[in-house]
Amino acid sequence: MAASADSELNNQDYYSLLNVRKEATQEELKSSYRRLCMLYHPDKHRDPELKNQAEQLFNQVHQAYKVLSDDHSRAIYDIFGKEGLEVEGWELVERKRTPAEIREEYERLRREREDRRLQQRTKPKGTISVSVDATDLFDCNDEDFDDMPGGFPYIEISRMHISQSIEAPLTNCDTAVLSGSLSTQHGRGEGSINMTVRRVTSAEGWGEVEFDAGDILGPLIGLKVFRNVTSRCFLTAHCGLQFSPRGLRPSYSLMTARHLDQNTMGYLQWRWGSNSAMTTSIVRDTESSHFSLALQLGVPHSYLMMSYQYKFQDEDQTKVKGSIKTGWFGTVVEYGAERKISRHSVMSATVRVGVPQGVTLKIRLARASQTYLFRIHLTDQLLPSAVFYATVGPLLVYTVIHRLVIIPYIQTQKEQELELQRKSSATDIAKKKQEAESAVLLMQESVRRIIEAEESKMGLIILNAWYGKFVSDTSQKQEKAKVIDVTVPLQCLIKDSKLILTESSKAGLPGFYDPCVGEDKSLKLLYQFRGVMHQVISADTDPLRIPKQSHRIESES
Repeated sequence: MAASADSELNNQDYYSLLNVRKEATQEELKSSYRRLCMLYHPDKHRDPELKNQAEQLFNQVHQAYKVLSDDHSRAIYDIFGKEGLEVEGWELVERKRTPAEIREEYERLRREREDRRLQQRTKPKGTISVSVDATDLFDCNDEDFDDMPGGFPYIEISRMHISQSIEAPLTNCDTAVLSGSLSTQHGRGEGSINMTVRRVTSAEGWGEVEFDAGDILGPLIGLKVFRNVTSRCFLTAHCGLQFSPRGLRPSYSLMTARHLDQNTMGYLQWRWGSNSAMTTSIVRDTESSHFSLALQLGVPHSYLMMSYQYKFQDEDQTKVKGSIKTGWFGTVVEYGAERKISRHSVMSATVRVGVPQGVTLKIRLARASQTYLFRIHLTDQLLPSAVFYATVGPLLVYTVIHRLVIIPYIQTQKEQELELQRKSSATDIAKKKQEAESAVLLMQESVRRIIEAEESKMGLIILNAWYGKFVSDTSQKQEKAKVIDVTVPLQCLIKDSKLILTESSKAGLPGFYDPCVGEDKSLKLLYQFRGVMHQVISADTDPLRIPKQSHRIESES
């Protein structure tokens, strides 16, 4: 975050400096450029200090116009900013190319750089799964409870599983994945290792070869192929050969999928082997919900499953979900919720109620590429008390931890990042502040003439203008520490009794600078038009056009 703030300070917004739209025409650029040149031209100032300051600002305006008025340079600037213009080799791109072709060329170069970076790093992923047997909490009777040492129920870890994988690009088309797992259950342990090599053959498909060893059933060699049949349909085929103590065990699977509409997919899968089955499913995924319906016919399990997930459109990406699954094994109902608790962490809790499986609570924490899963089996029976505690318990624990630990931690992190931003960008802010103050001095004469012209026709006059972060605290001193006075710069931008600000950060306007890096800012204006007072508050990047009837302050207030 601090790095992005430094980049924002060093990479001046040329569009904001000229106060033009990103889609501005050559005529709009030229008009704004001429006006700023008249304001900052060094020959208009006799004082040596003002002349030097005007020359610096004039050069900035000239550089901005030089870049944006040239289609070739403008296309590069739109993609990479000022840093892109300073990289050697850009001039080798043919100038006769259109801006769209230049953008496409630079996107290709960017992808090549990303590919080279990808070859130099791996993608580790890991999962730790712990199963806890807590059935003595609900299933034991009074006699069993009296026999327990100390009178406490017996809780044990019945199973633990750990898996880890790393993904390493070999070439632009080849990727190798090495994974391994260890698990223990009731005193017995086992492990396996897997090696997979994938090759992307074209934009339409890929294939991979895998080798697995350590499984109790014996080593496995497999081949998997993916292919886009059409733009709306793809096919996946897999075949494997396992060398078991009882001989060779072949297995095959084939899956085809098709886009039924923009948000809906249909799947049809066939498997032959130790668990032969035919499965068909429909999945619909939108911004606000996720729905799936699946039917499987096979040996040993056949089932019908339906699930639904609702996605709240909030900052924490909260989701609530529920599902029902019924088959030869019985009926299972699941419900739960998922929420983002920090920038890289997501936590979910799910209650699983089944007949005859009983009640199980599953808690999952995903942080970056690591996943931690805890399965707590509460009872083998369908007990209302177990369902109640499995539902209410996690909600109470999460609420307490969220308020006492997570919220204070996130606030502390934000404050530390903002402080780091301020320290790392202090020099740049001081420079921008000095440039803004110099610009205001150079604007004084032009502003005096604009005010005289506007007063003569009862036009637009800026009475007060503040830019920065406005705090709700009543302390005037605290508020002034977060905002800067921009009355003069805005009055200087008035033309024909109108002020038009484009859709970009106002910190780049002449006479402006960022008084609170990394924080939300706004512009507060008090102006007079036709002898009537007006007031408006505008967000930092929102466009603004005044005067407007809706800004008028009623005489009673």
